Amino acid sequence: MKILTRYLIRSLAGPFTFSFVLLTGLLFVNAVARLLDDLAGKGLPPEIIGEALLLSFPHTIALTLPMAVLVAVLYTFGELASASEIVAMSASGVRPRSLLLPTLIMGVLVGGATYAFNDWILPEANHRLKNLQSSIREKSPTFQLRERAVNRIEAQDGMGPYFLKANAIDPASSELTDVVIYDMTPGIGGRRTTYADRGTVAMNRLSIDLQLRLHDGNVYEVSRGQDGKGTFEQTGFSEQLHVLRGVGNLFEESGSDYRSDREMSVAQLREAAAVKRAEADSLRGESRARTLRAVERALGTNAEADSLRAMPPYSRWSGDGLPMDDYLRSVTQEAAFSAGRITTAATQANRYAVEMHKKYVIASACIVFVLVGLPVAVRFPRGGVSLVIVVATSVLTLYQIGLNNGEDLADRGIASPFWAMWAPTLVFLPIGLFMVLRMGRWIGSVRRGAWAEVAAAAGRLLRRASRRRGTA
Repeated sequence: MKILTRYLIRSLAGPFTFSFVLLTGLLFVNAVARLLDDLAGKGLPPEIIGEALLLSFPHTIALTLPMAVLVAVLYTFGELASASEIVAMSASGVRPRSLLLPTLIMGVLVGGATYAFNDWILPEANHRLKNLQSSIREKSPTFQLRERAVNRIEAQDGMGPYFLKANAIDPASSELTDVVIYDMTPGIGGRRTTYADRGTVAMNRLSIDLQLRLHDGNVYEVSRGQDGKGTFEQTGFSEQLHVLRGVGNLFEESGSDYRSDREMSVAQLREAAAVKRAEADSLRGESRARTLRAVERALGTNAEADSLRAMPPYSRWSGDGLPMDDYLRSVTQEAAFSAGRITTAATQANRYAVEMHKKYVIASACIVFVLVGLPVAVRFPRGGVSLVIVVATSVLTLYQIGLNNGEDLADRGIASPFWAMWAPTLVFLPIGLFMVLRMGRWIGSVRRGAWAEVAAAAGRLLRRASRRRGTA
C-alpha cells in the first residue's frame, strides 16, 4: 500500500502544480488588469507599482488552491481509469475506495494550508493593499492647491521650495487669480518673487511636472553681490511659464489602522462580531426600557405617579417639561433611530460572521472536491480533458454562485451566516459521499466514450423515475 500511496502522490503532484500555476496566472492577469486604472497615469515609482501588484497576488492564491485540487483529482484519476490501471488494481485486490485515503489526505493538507494562508497572510496583504490604494488615489494628477492660503510646493530638480498663493482658484478650468510665487531656492543668490494677475495650473502628460502659465505680471529679484551691496531688479512680462519638475513624483504613503472584514483573521472576525452583537443587544435593551418608561409615565404607574397626579393636567402628562404629545413623538423618533442603529450593528455582525465562515468553507472545499472529483473521474474514464473542464467549471461555478448568493442573503439578514455560507458544502458533500459509496460498482469496461456513458447513466435515471411513477 505504501508503494500505491507514493504512486498516487506522484501522479497528483504534477497535475496539481500545473493547474495551480495556470489558474493563478490567469486570475492574476485579470487582477492586474483591474489595477491598471488606479496605477496608470499617476507617475508612480516602479517600486510602488511592483508592491501593488505583489499585494494583489495572495487573493488570487486563496482562490486557486481549492480549484487546483479539483482539477488535479479529475485529471489524475481520469488518466488512471482510461489506462485501465484502476481495473488492474481492482483485479489485484485493491478496492477502489482504498484510493480515496491518500487523495483525501492530500485534500486535508491543502485545505489546512489554504486555511492558514487565508487566516494569516491574506488579511495582512489586503490591509496593506487597501492603504496603498488609498495613497495612490490621494496622489491626484491635477495637483490640488488651496486658495487664499500659502501652498508649499516641493520639487525634485534641486529647485525650491516654492510658496504659492492665489486669491481665487477655479477648480473647473484650473485658473488662478492674483498669483504670488515666492522662490526660496538656495542657490539663486537672493530671493525672487513673482506677481501675476492671472494664471493656469496643469500637470504634464506623465503627471509628474507642474506647469504654471502666468499672465500680466512682474518678477522682483533681490540679490547680494560679493561686495556686500544688494541689487534690486524688476522684470515685467505678459506671459511666463514656470515648470516645477518632479512635483508628481512625491508619493506619500498614508496608513490606517481600521480593518474591514476582508482584512481580519478568524480571531479578529469572531471578536468583532461579538462586539457588534453585544452593541445590538444593548441598543435593544435601551430602546425597550425607554419605551416602558414612556408607557409607565403615560399610565402613571411608576414611582413618579404620586407627584404627577398633583400636577396640573397639562404638565401631568409631560416628560422632561414637554407636553405628552411632544414627549411621545420624541420617544417614537428615538425608537426609530435606535431601530436603525440596531439594524446596522446586526448587519455588521453578520458580515463579520460571513467572512469568518467563508474562510472555513474555502478550506473545506479542498476535501469536498476530492470526494466529488474522484468518483466522477472513475465513473467516466474516457472523458479526458473535456470532462475535466466541464465538471470543474460546473462545480466551481455552482460553488461560487452559492457563496455569492449566501453572502448577500446573510448580509441582508434573510439567512443566518452559517447556513448561508455552508449551503454549497452541505449540497456537494452528500453527493460526494454517495458517489464514493457506489464507486466500487463503476469499475468496468472503457470501450465506450465518456459522453456515451453519461447519456446511458441519464437514460437509466429516467427509466427508474418512470417506473417509480408507474408503481405509484
